[in-house]
Amino acid sequence: MSVVKINVLTVPQEQRETLEKRFASRAHAVESSDGFEWFELLRPVEGTDDYLVYTRWRDEASFQAWMEGPMKAAHQGGGAEGGERPKPAASGSTVWSFEVVQQTGPAGA
Repeated sequence: MSVVKINVLTVPQEQRETLEKRFASRAHAVESSDGFEWFELLRPVEGTDDYLVYTRWRDEASFQAWMEGPMKAAHQGGGAEGGERPKPAASGSTVWSFEVVQQTGPAGA
């Protein structure tokens, strides 16, 4: 059964561009991961500073393998000048987890 992980990132207005650039620079880091099904970065439009990072995985084990491998490596300061990690763009993070129990798509697709 597929699982959905939504990482809720609180990002101050002045850090939005930084966050989006960082995600763009790592856009392909998740695509070839075993069990990966989908990714979306959702920018808030009004009323909140929370970005939503939506990922969908074949199963929980696939997500955990990505968390312990490629994701961990991508967040350990690779490419930072002087070997220092860049300052986080988000001031807070919470992960929501869901199992997909129903789904549908456009008719005829």
